Amino acid sequence: MFSASPKGASASAAVYSIVETSKANDLEPFRYLTYLLEKLPNINFKIHPEVLKDFLPWSKEVQQKYK
Repeated sequence: MFSASPKGASASAAVYSIVETSKANDLEPFRYLTYLLEKLPNINFKIHPEVLKDFLPWSKEVQQKYK
């Protein structure tokens, strides 16, 4: 209803999910999203999938930096 296409709706849902999950983990959503958008494009998760856990909102490093 509020998106121009199914892909747009899917993208919006993904962002809303990240924002709400960051709030649920007492993080500042803007700072956390900025961090993700700056760091994630430079990581090859196909080679190192284990690194993804370090970016989750409940990881100790993320909690220390973005709370």
